[in-house]
Amino acid sequence: MPATSPIINIMIKAAEKAGRSLTRDFGEVEQLQVSRKGPADFVTAADKRAEKIIFEELKQARPSYSFLMEESGAIEGDDKDHVWIIDPLDGTHNFMHGVPHWCVSIALSVNDRIEAAVIYDPIKEEIFRAERSGGAFMRNKRLRVSGRSDMESVMIAYGSTTPDPKKQALYVNELHAVSQQAVFTRRYGAAALDLCYVAAGRFDGYWERGLKPWDVGAGYLILKESGGFITSIDDRKDPIYSGNLVAGNQDVYNNLHKILKDVSKTK
Repeated sequence: MPATSPIINIMIKAAEKAGRSLTRDFGEVEQLQVSRKGPADFVTAADKRAEKIIFEELKQARPSYSFLMEESGAIEGDDKDHVWIIDPLDGTHNFMHGVPHWCVSIALSVNDRIEAAVIYDPIKEEIFRAERSGGAFMRNKRLRVSGRSDMESVMIAYGSTTPDPKKQALYVNELHAVSQQAVFTRRYGAAALDLCYVAAGRFDGYWERGLKPWDVGAGYLILKESGGFITSIDDRKDPIYSGNLVAGNQDVYNNLHKILKDVSKTK
């Protein structure tokens, strides 16, 4: 059974504490669906509460570290080289509609490189974790990407983009091109979990545009440490800040990356 490091234990503790808060709030969402206003304001408050919990837990454990968070943005600490990258609730729209597919995502960046990652799915009670050069795990099970390569049998996850007409047109063209080769495509609505599912061999590939660092910082390392390949679609130097990603096992990544690049050339 692989031992967890002190930094991973700190991250898991923070994620689980935020997860408990979110799970309680998730239980209330169904009651709010019938209201005319809907649960949007309630979910925003739940998101901010979870972020505050994570911030306080990590700040107590490592007082000098800096933060980059979805809700509160960048908070600079005395140590600018160590940065916590936090998404307290990835899959917000799923959460808002009572769909049990969302998670807490925490990454630690050291000198602009992701060194540790934890993604916690409280509903399924799955904790995905990784440290650089230490492998990726779900609880204590080692993660490995799938060995599937036949595009007619693989399963590809994707994410849609903003309502911007030009970006929406590109997304539609990409989905059409991928679907010509990969019959089984899925949109689950939580980028962090999509990456974990590729790492676990549940999905074989994934792509998405319109991403933020907190959406993918932790998932990026977990996928890399599971033997997966992941870059920006347009081959930018720093993928997690590029706004777009393509990932998969080696064969699927290569095929998917080529399809997406070809679409980009014809836009």
